[in-house]
Amino acid sequence: MLAPERRSRADLVVAAGIAVAVVVALTVVWFRSDARGTTSVTAAEPPPALVTALTVPETLSPIWDSASSATTAPLVVGGAVVTAEGGDVVGRDRMSGTELWRYERDLDLCGVTASWEKVVAVYRDDRGCSQVTELDGGTGERLAQRNSDADPAVTLTADGTYVASLGDRRLELWRSDLVRTVEYGRVDAPVNPKKQPRSGCTLIDAGSSSSKLSVLERCPGEVADRLTVMNPSPKDNQEPEEYGSSVLAGVDAGVQGARILGVSGETTAVYLPAGRTTGPRIGLFDGTGNAVSEYALALKIGPDPVTSASSSIVTWWTGSDVVALGASDLVPRWTFPGALGPGAVMAGNLLVPVESGIAVLDLSNGALLRTIPVARDTTTGPITTTVAGDVVLEQRGDGVAALR
Repeated sequence: MLAPERRSRADLVVAAGIAVAVVVALTVVWFRSDARGTTSVTAAEPPPALVTALTVPETLSPIWDSASSATTAPLVVGGAVVTAEGGDVVGRDRMSGTELWRYERDLDLCGVTASWEKVVAVYRDDRGCSQVTELDGGTGERLAQRNSDADPAVTLTADGTYVASLGDRRLELWRSDLVRTVEYGRVDAPVNPKKQPRSGCTLIDAGSSSSKLSVLERCPGEVADRLTVMNPSPKDNQEPEEYGSSVLAGVDAGVQGARILGVSGETTAVYLPAGRTTGPRIGLFDGTGNAVSEYALALKIGPDPVTSASSSIVTWWTGSDVVALGASDLVPRWTFPGALGPGAVMAGNLLVPVESGIAVLDLSNGALLRTIPVARDTTTGPITTTVAGDVVLEQRGDGVAALR
């Protein structure tokens, strides 16, 4: 038999060196990894499903509040109320505000939205608002993630099918597994050049539905904003598929402030600002971006209008009034003055924040039925509203307040 091999002193030194190198490498990876700066505490089970309110309450009193500067409207996802502050995303019990789950990172949030009964949280790193995490709304369990080039500040919107991340120079559209379906605008390192239809444009606003993506942009050398309507799910996500694109007619040179109010089916509703010879109006455009009709507005439009959509109505807060649009055709229905935000539907009525409380409006015609007194620290908008069963939630500046 052969004698067993003996390990020399040199062998032991080499083995120890390899072990130390592995430990050092793993330590470096850990310190540089996203996992090191992430804490995830999930709920054992999701909260009970919400029960739709059948009536609007006679009175409302505050039951809890929380900081939430990374949201623009109260989020209700999977039965939980979701707040977001700094780098923390928290699912809360709607009745008490108690934490049900928590996801936190050592990065700042760019924004948080909700879709598909999930939470979509976008964090800022050295590539912009590029790190995206999807969380289960009921338990906080981490689901899909993505990381791609992005602008340093973005606006997040959700239409029920897609989530859009819109910056000044770049837009992405994501489906429910966070796979990108559209890349539009600036591309730092395109694999195949000249796939984007235009370059150097500033993206102003965007809206989407299951079948259309509409973008407002201001391009060099053009006198007014351009409306582009495209496929939200083209064959190649890096090559937009346009249905139509044209500069807005009837908008005077240099006039800014156009905004997309909604996209439904083949129709896009756009706020068209006043010019030298025209007043403010709402324009409806078809699936190729061609103008179909216009509706004059005898209203003053503020600098930061807000739109809210439900299955039955789209409400646009102009800064002082609420304009109601039909959910399917986007035709203006009625106007309610003296509002602090776009409101939300509860038990077949529209709850609109006003200076003295919450106005209860007839959804069909905007008639004031009554006002529920609510005391607030602020009397300025926007105040955005969400309903969670029999709880009414208001986003007031950088915080969320729950009323019942």
